[in-house]
Amino acid sequence: MTWVVFAQFIDSTLRASTPIILVALGAVFSHRAGIFNLGLEGFMLFGAFGSIAGTLASGSQLVGLVLAISLAMLTSLLFWTVTEVMKADPIIAGLGISILGLGGTSFALLAIFHSRGAIYVTEGLWRPVRNADGGILAMVSDLSILVWVTPLLVFMVWLVLRRTRFGINISVVGDYPFAARSAGILPSLVKLKAILITGAFAGLGGAELALGSLRAFTENITQGRGFMAFTAVVFGAGAPIGAALAGLFFGLADAVGIQTQVLAEGLPIPREVILGLPYLLTIAAVWFDGSRRKKRGEQLSGFGEFRNE
Repeated sequence: MTWVVFAQFIDSTLRASTPIILVALGAVFSHRAGIFNLGLEGFMLFGAFGSIAGTLASGSQLVGLVLAISLAMLTSLLFWTVTEVMKADPIIAGLGISILGLGGTSFALLAIFHSRGAIYVTEGLWRPVRNADGGILAMVSDLSILVWVTPLLVFMVWLVLRRTRFGINISVVGDYPFAARSAGILPSLVKLKAILITGAFAGLGGAELALGSLRAFTENITQGRGFMAFTAVVFGAGAPIGAALAGLFFGLADAVGIQTQVLAEGLPIPREVILGLPYLLTIAAVWFDGSRRKKRGEQLSGFGEFRNE
């Protein structure tokens, strides 16, 4: 019995952490480029909706996955347009994108599928291991292919950011934007590429949550996971491995919370406190990041760029 509980705990941790890690990996690109991105929740919501809607419309999980990435990237393009072209405050724009994701997907759910609750698919993403009842495989049974490839994606993101000219350009634009201009680098173009990559990973995260794990889309399905991903990037100091470990920690905390609720049912702990935790962590992360940059004399997420152009 103890082994079964442990296997379920590992399985729950991987399921809960993978969407957060995927979104956080994309958010690392935005963070390195000096983009203060609170729109991850919206990106992820559109990705989750696209994965289920595309699968239902075509009968193909691959089409659903492509639509998830496409919608999230279009939303990230909107964010870039508002912040870079229209010079809007990135914090307000990011929160607006998240609200748009919540309201837009709820409206689409009603307008397209005539449902106020949820839409379901019978088959989700491919699962390399199915129906394993015992042994080590029980800990990874019925996990989608995206869970299996996430460690490889972490390594690939690290490789791009640390060993390629594109990754170096992103860091230069984020840390020394005026020096980047002097070197002939266009900060707006680099930020566009970074934010589109962020959108693609957020689409993958939304697809893993909806199509890979739940096989359904419901209103506000992400429940703050985009904000958790933002927090993971800050806690990971903008490094892909650090962000992935922070995302794994959030998944672990979620799994512990599920087990605690089951084992300690009846305790006087308001449900609203648990639901509000991602937002409290986000506020703490914003404060921490601002304090750290202030001590180091850095510009906060490129705000100086908006004020001096």
